[in-house]
Amino acid sequence: MPDTTTPDLPALPVTFRPGRTRAVLIVLAVATFATITAVGSLLGGLGAGERLSFVLTALLLAGGLLLMARPRVDADPEGVTVVNLTTRRRLAWPEILRVNLRHGDPWVFLDLSDGTSLPVLGIQPGIAKQRAIADARALRALVEARSGAQPDPTRD
Repeated sequence: MPDTTTPDLPALPVTFRPGRTRAVLIVLAVATFATITAVGSLLGGLGAGERLSFVLTALLLAGGLLLMARPRVDADPEGVTVVNLTTRRRLAWPEILRVNLRHGDPWVFLDLSDGTSLPVLGIQPGIAKQRAIADARALRALVEARSGAQPDPTRD
């Protein structure tokens, strides 16, 4: 049964991000860097170049993990900024037609006025499903309130 209650609108500016996932990725990045660097420095018989290659490998792996911790959604009175792994896109409120988080989706998708759909990795139900659903509902309510979009009766 669809949820017919309207969530309270969050105060702007607001940032949505997968907090637990981000924390896990940051801890893994630090642990990966520390472990690989320690192994490289503790192995006997390695030259300076080989030790440096351990550190550079650790930096690349940690950097990749930190890149995955980057996604977020920033909403302010003028619009929404979607920050994904390597891209950042600024949208005015009227450009967003619908906020979708269907069962089984890995993250939220925004249906845009130009006919495209934009993935929003900053709201993902991976580790914290209920938090992602609440964030998606809050973003949906903001879009409906700010863009003049009509509520979708088939949502959720």
